[in-house]
Amino acid sequence: MVDVLSINDEEARQLSGEYSLVKAAEKIQAMGPKYLIIKKGENGALLFYQKEVFFAPALPLEDVFDPTGAGDTFAGGFIGYLAKTNDISFENMKNAIIYGSAMASFCVEKFGTERLNDLTDEDLNQRVNRFKNLIKFNLAAL
Repeated sequence: MVDVLSINDEEARQLSGEYSLVKAAEKIQAMGPKYLIIKKGENGALLFYQKEVFFAPALPLEDVFDPTGAGDTFAGGFIGYLAKTNDISFENMKNAIIYGSAMASFCVEKFGTERLNDLTDEDLNQRVNRFKNLIKFNLAAL
């Protein structure tokens, strides 16, 4: 009866007994969660839904001051976006992953919640656009 489970890669491996995150996700989803997020720290996050997988990279930053709280900030940004949009479709979950990742990228720039205290909507929108540009490509150009 769990809609979304968010865990890190090591927790996924421990819970499932599998090293491969794809195999781990299959086992964990069989336990009941509709959506599974496996966070990979500075390497981004994976979103699993049925047989679909979405990968969101972490935003490359020049300076990382303190990663403490980044996972919680990711979760807050993710859930906040879902609450704002009132949409738990797979497509919107992808957007929520990007918003959560954007929030986490601010968190690591200063100690604790210092960077989040003066965050504006414009700051967040600019950061989300950086994520969009990071993952956007034109397949026809290949």
